[in-house]
Amino acid sequence: MKRCTASSSTIPGSNGIEDEYGTETVWNAEKILSENLAFRGSEEFRKLYQPFETLMFFGDNGGGDQFAFVRAPERDDVFVWDHETDSRTWLTSSLENYLRSSLGSDGEDWYR
Repeated sequence: MKRCTASSSTIPGSNGIEDEYGTETVWNAEKILSENLAFRGSEEFRKLYQPFETLMFFGDNGGGDQFAFVRAPERDDVFVWDHETDSRTWLTSSLENYLRSSLGSDGEDWYR
């Protein structure tokens, strides 16, 4: 595997990263913006879930769960948001570790 030296500050210029199955491990910059705006602007989501303002979603597992950085306080840790339980769970300390784990796995639930 090629050495990955990405950080949260490199994502906004990203064209996205897909795994071998087409899962959008890291979304492109346009999708990062549109998904985050949709999550924050949805009245239905406000009723169903805890606020999303502190998270910046940047990718998903292909099954509904999404991966995010915490924006306040800003940090490089990656969290997973479970769309069924609304839990937000620490996953790893960096985007580099996230990419190594997700791209080196054999399924959508690699983080469980």
